[in-house]
Amino acid sequence: MADVTIDAKGKELKDVSPQMRDAVSKGNNIVVKNADKVAGLGAGFRTGKINVDGDAYDYVGAVNAGAEINISGKAHNFLGDNMTTGKITCAGDTGYGAGIYCYGGQLIIKGGAGDFTATMNKGATIVVGGNVGNEVGTYMTNGDLIILGNAGKSLGNYIIRGTIYLKGKAESYGNNVKEEPMTKEDVDRIGAILKAEGFSANPKELKKLVPISNKPFYHPKKSIYDEGGWW
Repeated sequence: MADVTIDAKGKELKDVSPQMRDAVSKGNNIVVKNADKVAGLGAGFRTGKINVDGDAYDYVGAVNAGAEINISGKAHNFLGDNMTTGKITCAGDTGYGAGIYCYGGQLIIKGGAGDFTATMNKGATIVVGGNVGNEVGTYMTNGDLIILGNAGKSLGNYIIRGTIYLKGKAESYGNNVKEEPMTKEDVDRIGAILKAEGFSANPKELKKLVPISNKPFYHPKKSIYDEGGWW
């Protein structure tokens, strides 16, 4: 299996994507250079290995459906948006909304991540090696979010299902969040993930955050009897 190198400098996605798909169709790995201005790189790929040499721009790996994408630098906004399967690894920091609306797959961020990371995560495993911003894990409905640094304000706001594991401190938790003791199963499972991705954190030191209720927006309407009606 050969590596096909593509230089994306001065090009748009419409110029780069056909070359990438052609290389994948022939069973080759892809190395993309100078991709820091190309939005949507690797979006919608179902197979293949894509290595971004350096920094990446917005929406890299969006709607990823099975490809393995590795970024040696940092990524901008919405990394892995709407991913269903596959794996994305970023060696540096990411911007706003990494892992937003993911249905599955793995998103591994070795650095820090911005606001609204893992918003509406529906089943992906998302690991952030550094600090994260505000409103991270908002409206999560499934999956795991592992944060090895500190978090900003409203962590896990209105989480419905899924689990957040936090090593550092959060400025504040959001609505519907509570801490729960780590179980042996949690320690073993999360420890295996961290070890596989080269993180040295001790899973026993993580805090486990879960929803208080899986219906945080449900407020039964009171009857007129509760209001003292009819008399």
